[in-house]
Amino acid sequence: MAKQARAVQTWRSIVDAAASVFDDYGYERAAISEILRRAKVTKGALYFHFASKEAIAQAIMDEQTSTVEFEQEGSPLQSLVDGGQQFAFALRHNSMARAGTRLSIEGVFLGGPHPWGDWIDATARMLELGQERGEVFPQIDPMVSAKIIVASFTGIQLVSEADSGRADLREQVAEMWRHILPSIAHPGVIAHIKPEGRVDLAAQAREKAEREEQEARIATEAKGAGSDPDAGSRPGGAGLRGGGSGRGPRAGGTGDEGDEEPAGAGVAAGGAVA
Repeated sequence: MAKQARAVQTWRSIVDAAASVFDDYGYERAAISEILRRAKVTKGALYFHFASKEAIAQAIMDEQTSTVEFEQEGSPLQSLVDGGQQFAFALRHNSMARAGTRLSIEGVFLGGPHPWGDWIDATARMLELGQERGEVFPQIDPMVSAKIIVASFTGIQLVSEADSGRADLREQVAEMWRHILPSIAHPGVIAHIKPEGRVDLAAQAREKAEREEQEARIATEAKGAGSDPDAGSRPGGAGLRGGGSGRGPRAGGTGDEGDEEPAGAGVAAGGAVA
């Protein structure tokens, strides 16, 4: 069980590090050596989990869709709008979302899995649910409309990136929905849809960060008090040395995950490996 947990943690470290590298440099210029440096793992550990740079990129493409959750209860159209705003927020604050989008736009997987296939399928399913619940016009083809919505979102986020570094993306996505909704939804439904989304995601993120910080502080103080009964009575005692608990394993601590490099491990897809 410990080995399995370590393997999962190593996989997570590699994918997160790779996302930040792809976000910064794109696919062709991303170097395996930089991914290793940011992930703090050995080359053998990386190739234990991934056969190539392309395989890491595919994992990121698969992961980016996890940044959005479409609510199945209530209004399907509002859930679809909320999901779009969730991803708009993620594009500003989540390197996984940005990396996946950049890989899609760069056409890394042309000839392979459709780079926007998961988004189109998920959007089409919500439109079908909207038809079942009487929100979406029955004559609408969910797949056709889904492709238009995903294509519009992709273009808008690129324009927003050029205009403001995506600072105005929430407003731009809301405008997109104001233009699209009249062509797919009943007017009575549109009146109840909030194009900017139902949730203040920035406030939600701040609350989550504050909650996690408070929980970490309490855990640190409890740990310090448990190891030293007198710590609480001394000035500057428990809880002042944060950051110790919760860290991942040190570099090289990958155990059975391939400390030795397999044959051919130094060659990654795309050419940049050193």
